[in-house]
Amino acid sequence: MTIAHSYIVAFLEVYEWFIAGYVFLYMTLYLLFAFLSYYAIRKYVTKRFYINEEVLLKSNEALGVSVVAPAFNEAATIVYNVKSLLSLSYPKFEVVIVNDGSTDDTLEKLIKAFQLVKVDFYYQERIPTHTVRGHYKSKNPVYSKLLVVDKENGKSKADASNAGINSSQYPLFLCTDVDCILRADTIVKLVKPFIESKTKVIATGAAIRSSNACSVKEGFMLKVHFPNKWYPMFQELEYVRAFLFGRMAWSQINGLLLVSGGLGMFDKEVVIEAGGYWHKSLGEDMELIIRMRKLMYEKKEKFKIQYIPESLCWTEVPPTYNILMRQRIRWARGLVQTLNLHRSVMFNPKYKGMGLFSMPYFLFFEFLSPVIELIGIFVILLSLIMSYFGMGFINYDFLIWTMLFVYLFYINITIISILLDELLYKSYANVKEVMKLIGMSLIEPLFYHPVVVLAAIKGYYRFFMKKEQNWGVMVRQGYEQAQTQK
Repeated sequence: MTIAHSYIVAFLEVYEWFIAGYVFLYMTLYLLFAFLSYYAIRKYVTKRFYINEEVLLKSNEALGVSVVAPAFNEAATIVYNVKSLLSLSYPKFEVVIVNDGSTDDTLEKLIKAFQLVKVDFYYQERIPTHTVRGHYKSKNPVYSKLLVVDKENGKSKADASNAGINSSQYPLFLCTDVDCILRADTIVKLVKPFIESKTKVIATGAAIRSSNACSVKEGFMLKVHFPNKWYPMFQELEYVRAFLFGRMAWSQINGLLLVSGGLGMFDKEVVIEAGGYWHKSLGEDMELIIRMRKLMYEKKEKFKIQYIPESLCWTEVPPTYNILMRQRIRWARGLVQTLNLHRSVMFNPKYKGMGLFSMPYFLFFEFLSPVIELIGIFVILLSLIMSYFGMGFINYDFLIWTMLFVYLFYINITIISILLDELLYKSYANVKEVMKLIGMSLIEPLFYHPVVVLAAIKGYYRFFMKKEQNWGVMVRQGYEQAQTQK
């Protein structure tokens, strides 16, 4: 008993030192990211007029862009959503809607609203997909930019996106979700790095925000509002911090491993050469970026993946606990699936920054962080039990000061993100909404973060226990309430 007791005490002391080192390293990296993000945002703001956007909008030599949007059982809003995409401001683009075997009347509504007819179409399956049943174009010249692809259901967004890529005609494609609301100048903003950069740009992305409480009419954003429900509020906060700080920092050092599936522009030939989206992946957006980067490193070509610190896309985020858990479990499982699939990249100097920094960071601080937090809870419980029976102690000073320091650091980073976002872009309707967002940041670590950690642990468990993969269903509430909001 004495030997076991001494081993446990020794373990607790070692764990304290480990946690102190881990927290110190994590915070140091986060401070580094903060400075990198600030520098990247400042550089973007000062150079965003390098090529005037009006010139791009009027140019006959603009790079062509295909907007690819998969749709599955979207009959309720599909017509409004397509009209919104067709209204984007850019001189040379097309909208490719992929009806992924919908079981409702999504295709019928498209045919009727846009006067579509089935056409002979030269379809080259450069990326393998489920069977494509046909292509539809409009008889009305007003909708000449619209192409609808009808295919058998592939049970994943990846398969539908690949069919859209195969059907697209332009060298760049913008992948989005059909229910996303894009800002009118989205294509212009995302295409600029492809034109301006001296180094080959293979992908660009921008910030995504919650549309749950926004004022929307017939697929068009009228007014941006801060979410008015519990879980969407926290997700809005999370998105501001992740997009403005995290991804801008990675963009600055060309270490991005993730361009969101909801909004990303890509070099089509690089994507096709890399093999397109992997239909078995639960994190297909991150997995594709890693394969694209591997391809460029193996070809020894210089490249960039760039992020833009502007909110260009609004999408409905999970409104309830159950839907949020399904989404986050899938994300967590997708993360560990991707890290496992590309484990040969880890610490491999052949892949430069991705192998030596980006992938190890995602392993130690994205994947392991929830595990370490879970172990920490068990350690605290073990210490309490030992203390109760007079066999051990709790270092209250270490515990309290560490938790307080982490909490304050977390709050400061979050509030800086909010204020920087508001200073640059004034995303919300009034000061009250900004103050509400700041208020939510104070309680996020206590009420929302544990939910995210729990979802991550469940996702890891299901991966390692080889549970059946399932995308789940995102039950959307639509914009009925948002349309009437003042």
